[in-house]
Formats: sequence, structure tokens, C-alpha cells
Amino acid sequence: MRNMTLPNLTRRLYLGAGVAALMLTASCAVAPPAPTAALSAAQQAITNAERSDAQHYAGVELNDARRRLQLAESAVRRENMIEAERLAEEAKIAAELASAATETSKALQSNQELSRGVQALIDEVRRTGGQR
Repeated sequence: MRNMTLPNLTRRLYLGAGVAALMLTASCAVAPPAPTAALSAAQQAITNAERSDAQHYAGVELNDARRRLQLAESAVRRENMIEAERLAEEAKIAAELASAATETSKALQSNQELSRGVQALIDEVRRTGGQR
């Protein structure tokens, strides 16, 4: 084992402590970037839902998506990027749910209209006895 003098040992300890402090400071100073991709995806999903008339068919889900996007934007302003990304992803999912619920409602409505049309034709055939 090498014989270290006290000033040499002290210098090494200070150097090691300085490196550790620098690493700790650097790790704290690097905040994750704003989740711009997640925010954009959520906004696009909301826009798509609005275009499909989700406010009429799935207003609760659409409003939930909007609220979550606002919370995500607020989290960005508070520099809480992890929460912002989570909320943006939740907003996107809520908007996609609104779109899916809208399409389902529209399909059911269309199916009911077709069923009424078929029933009207059946009634007409029965009434006329199938004759023209």
C-alpha cells in the first residue's frame, strides 16, 4: 500500500467530493423536456373527435379529454414534465374513446334507421299482398 501524506489525501478527498457534488448538481439540473409530442397527439385526437361530432354523441368523454389536456398544459407551466406527459396521454385516450363512442352511436343510429326501413317494406308487402 502506498504511503499518502495528509495533504495528498485531503486533496484527493476534496477532489472526490467535488466530482460527486458536480454529478449531483448536473443530475438535478437536467429536467426532462416538455412532452410536446404527447401534447400534440392529444390535441390532434381532440380535434378529430370534435370533427366527428363527439360533442353531440360523447360529450362527457370529450370534455374529459379537454380537461386532461388543460391539466397537462398546466403541469408543463409548473415544470412537472412527467405529470404533463401522463396527463397528455390520458387526454389522448379520452379523446379516442370519445371518437369511438361517437362512431358506435352513429352506427347504432344508422342500424335503427335501416331496420325501420326494412320493417316499412315488410309492412308494405304484407299490406298489398306482394302485388304491384
